[in-house]
Amino acid sequence: MIRREDIEKRERETLSEHATLSAESKGRAADEPACAYRTVFQRDRDRIIHSKAFRRLMHKTQVFLSPEGDHYRTRLTHTLEVNQVARSIARALGLNEDLTEAISLAHDIGHTPFGHNGERVLNMIHPGGFRHNEQGLRVVDVLEFHNGKRGMNLTYEVRDGILNHPGNLKACTPEGLVVKISDRIAYINHDIDDALRSGVIGGDELPEGPIRLFGREHGFRINNMIENVIEYSDETGEITMDREHYDSLMELRAFMFERVYNSEAVKKEEDARFIEEVITRLYEYYQAHPEEIPDEIRELIPECGIETAAKDVVAGMTDRYARNRYAALFGER
Repeated sequence: MIRREDIEKRERETLSEHATLSAESKGRAADEPACAYRTVFQRDRDRIIHSKAFRRLMHKTQVFLSPEGDHYRTRLTHTLEVNQVARSIARALGLNEDLTEAISLAHDIGHTPFGHNGERVLNMIHPGGFRHNEQGLRVVDVLEFHNGKRGMNLTYEVRDGILNHPGNLKACTPEGLVVKISDRIAYINHDIDDALRSGVIGGDELPEGPIRLFGREHGFRINNMIENVIEYSDETGEITMDREHYDSLMELRAFMFERVYNSEAVKKEEDARFIEEVITRLYEYYQAHPEEIPDEIRELIPECGIETAAKDVVAGMTDRYARNRYAALFGER
């Protein structure tokens, strides 16, 4: 039998001196009795996987809206690919794999329907804007329930990783930094794969420099990126790639924004208008009809206000539910 204390002891004996040890977590907002068999980070991972918000990721857009085919990524499959990349890096560097997994599984849990298009609309219409990482923290702290109580009561380290994974933000743990670079590795590569499958780009259009460095095939590219992160991070103590590889990764990212994410073939004007219409009218509808807001969110209105409650409802929707709700309310496509 392996008990929690055995796992914590094994962490102290085998993990890198830079790793975040479960026994040394900064803890939770509300104290809980320790589990006999799972560390605090393992418990966080399990709570995330069993949450409703996590399950809804399977019906939220990654890049392609309603693609013709079963192999395009969704927000959930993106999350699983980030998890795979991040765990590979964390294991090789001797970091805490359980913490890495918990952060990676929850890092996009606050995303809207319709991918970044939905996020952009909510950011425009909601006072104070909208950022999916901040909404992710609100999901785990307030909107989800655990054991009949509001909030999942996750550890400080997991919450920090959720909040600080995008842009120029910086997580406080090396595991959080691993998730940050793994997010970019995963989405750039799987979005290339989906864009090639859809015919939006051709293989000969990919920038030659990065392809020569990383490889033309999907698996080779990811493997070379992961290996560079491992080797450079082990050598320098900084969780990233060396300058040549990082610049090439950013060149691929810039290419994807120009040729895929912002291209008319993917970001069609009629789809953008439709998404803006759906998000805006649903957001306004729930403000005007608070009685139709689900009970667990409506009871927060005295504390957070009707605009925040409406935002929480819309942001939590899947693509399919948002479309169906829009059609039911307004009788339109």
